[in-house]
Amino acid sequence: MKQKFALIAAVIAAFAFTAPSANAGGRHHHHFGKLTAVSIGVGAAATAGYFAINNWHWNWQGNNGIPQWGAVAASSIACMAVAPMVGTLVMDRPLTVREVHVLAGSCVIPIIGGWLVNAAYDAHPEWDAGDHPHWKKHHHKMKM
Repeated sequence: MKQKFALIAAVIAAFAFTAPSANAGGRHHHHFGKLTAVSIGVGAAATAGYFAINNWHWNWQGNNGIPQWGAVAASSIACMAVAPMVGTLVMDRPLTVREVHVLAGSCVIPIIGGWLVNAAYDAHPEWDAGDHPHWKKHHHKMKM
């Protein structure tokens, strides 16, 4: 019973943090819709990697020579390395430093890590001054 209650509370908390904040007439400078999908996908893959190291058991088995925190660290570092690569492919442009940090925060603290990093950047706008993505420019040859 306690496990079901904890699971339901975790799901409610996860959905509470995914709700968009109110914005009364302001402009949204950062669109994280696609990056949220990248964060969820890469995070799920890292979680699957952790369970694969643990022979697909919920409780730590410890029969493969890697301690539990080693597996947690390895899957988190792999997530932080792969998430910006996938994000760059999905967004079809280089990511800003802020976007990379939001993805890394989501790997370190799932669900709320990216939200916390984003809130920190909102509180300190000088952190991403002059850091804008470079859009691809397609040059077409003129036909004569």
